[in-house]
Amino acid sequence: MYIKEIKDMIDLMNDNGLSEIEVEKDGLKIKLKKGFGGIEKMVEYMPHPSQAQSSQAKAATAPAEKPKPAGTEIKAPMVGTFYRSPSPEAPSYVNVGDKIEVGQVLCIIEAMKLMNEIKSEVKGKIVDIQVESAEPIEFGQVLFVVEPA
Repeated sequence: MYIKEIKDMIDLMNDNGLSEIEVEKDGLKIKLKKGFGGIEKMVEYMPHPSQAQSSQAKAATAPAEKPKPAGTEIKAPMVGTFYRSPSPEAPSYVNVGDKIEVGQVLCIIEAMKLMNEIKSEVKGKIVDIQVESAEPIEFGQVLFVVEPA
């Protein structure tokens, strides 16, 4: 599925006053859902059965993941590219050890050329940052681990 097709779906939603649309094509399932700030959730990949088997084989041979630190997980609300700062020269919004407040900007996720500020829904201290800047991320992927205050 191409970006143009996704943009056409967004136009279709806007033209017809739709708040949600879901399309599946060639093993790719796309669900667009409008929230207060625009499109919130976007792409979920559903591999063909043959691809799923090869993915399972790769997962079986993959090295074990590092242990997860204890705390509240802040997860990605959308698919996109993760950025820790507003620009490459600017300091990061937060670092490990920083105390955060509810509503504080933690990072930016770029999705379809739109920069979306991700704000904290918890008060506490950043214990771990699970993603590097400019890394592609998936919906629901853990971005930060926070020790609640």
